[in-house]
Amino acid sequence: MLYLFLTPLKDVHVFFNLFRYITLRSAFAVLTGLLISFILGPPLIRFLKTVQPDQTVREDVPERHQMKTGTPTMGGLLIILALVFPTLLWADLTHPYIWVALFATLGFGTIGFLDDFLKVRGNRGKGLPASYKFIGQVVLGLAIAIFLLNDPVNPEIRGRLAVPFFKNVFPYLGIGYVFLILVVVTGTSNAVNLTDGLDGLALGPFLVATMAFVFFTYVAGNAVFSRYLQVIHVKGAGELTVFCGGMLGASLGFLWFNAYPAQVFMGDVGALALGGALGTIAVIARQEVALMIAGGIFVLEAVSVILQVISFKLTGKRIFRMAPLHHHFELKGWEEPKVVVRFFIIAVILALFSLSTLKLR
Repeated sequence: MLYLFLTPLKDVHVFFNLFRYITLRSAFAVLTGLLISFILGPPLIRFLKTVQPDQTVREDVPERHQMKTGTPTMGGLLIILALVFPTLLWADLTHPYIWVALFATLGFGTIGFLDDFLKVRGNRGKGLPASYKFIGQVVLGLAIAIFLLNDPVNPEIRGRLAVPFFKNVFPYLGIGYVFLILVVVTGTSNAVNLTDGLDGLALGPFLVATMAFVFFTYVAGNAVFSRYLQVIHVKGAGELTVFCGGMLGASLGFLWFNAYPAQVFMGDVGALALGGALGTIAVIARQEVALMIAGGIFVLEAVSVILQVISFKLTGKRIFRMAPLHHHFELKGWEEPKVVVRFFIIAVILALFSLSTLKLR
């Protein structure tokens, strides 16, 4: 809104010309998201404690987690507010990619909200049936896929996949690109949700991956940089840098309250929304493979659950002491803060490696 209001004033004074720059608006989006989080965080936590006085912790986690009983969930509502408002404030709302990203955030967030709400207000521990959640995620993923297969902004790259480490390798997947989008968007959403099992655990790797995608979206949207680095030029993807700025501010602000020991959990409403948003940004910027690297922690967490289930069903034995992977290390004796910090360090390494793909071609 401010972008559309302030940029025409450049003819009045040269100062307003600054608001044309994506870098400046992205920085303001970060600061706005932080400010909203710090202002709305405390009253929202007090409200959630009021409506969730008997909030319990799941039983299928290490026993030490039972001391967190009483910590409210659904704090992801704060993340969504602190993400959506800065985006509406600083992004170019005439660009369709911004609305696709907002659609993914609110869509996946709604599914998470219904799940959390039913857990809190319905039968204890029982949220939205898994089949309903999966169907909802697939429908959202299909909607995003249909848009990108009929992308009005960049019709020349419809259905194409960017392959890191190779120059000018952009294979055309056709209808197979729909399947890829479904896997990336729904997979990222669920993987972030699986990782959200310890205080601040999911937000650390998410922040790092988002920082990487600040660069990916900016480079993809810049004709000069994309040509120099030999990546697909996605006209308009630069505006998603502002959206990524909003995600950074919202996540950093929420981490202030979610750091160990957490005052509030973000719940499915936050985890599904953030994962769905990040996956959507990756497919728009044509950096799906880079997301698998930058978000490697989420991939490992999801794969650990899949392997655990397959192994137990086929052999009756478990590969890990408990899945997702972070619980395995807890049961090995690692304290919760140690797991969080070490996963964060690994996330930084993976994000740096993903950024190296911009040059190693």
